[in-house]
Amino acid sequence: MPTLSAVLPYLFLALLLGLVALDLALVISLIRPGDERRQLLVWKASAATLGGMAGYLVLRVVLNFVRGYEGINPFTMLTTMATLYFVFLLYHRARYGG
Repeated sequence: MPTLSAVLPYLFLALLLGLVALDLALVISLIRPGDERRQLLVWKASAATLGGMAGYLVLRVVLNFVRGYEGINPFTMLTTMATLYFVFLLYHRARYGG
């Protein structure tokens, strides 16, 4: 039976590949054309994601004033944005029919 320390790198790699796939799916979802309903869903999810990311950045600015300057990792920010986008997209799909 493999130990946790032997399995952990594979779990991390799987998580990393999943996050990269989520980032690519974000870009593809924004580029792909669709009907009016799909455009409405993408528009609403994009607007909510913009609001969520603005809140995240305001929180980071406040934390930088309190703790001192810490840089923002671009991969973490992109992954946060992609996760927020798909959560809001699923929410709006369920709300407006999917």
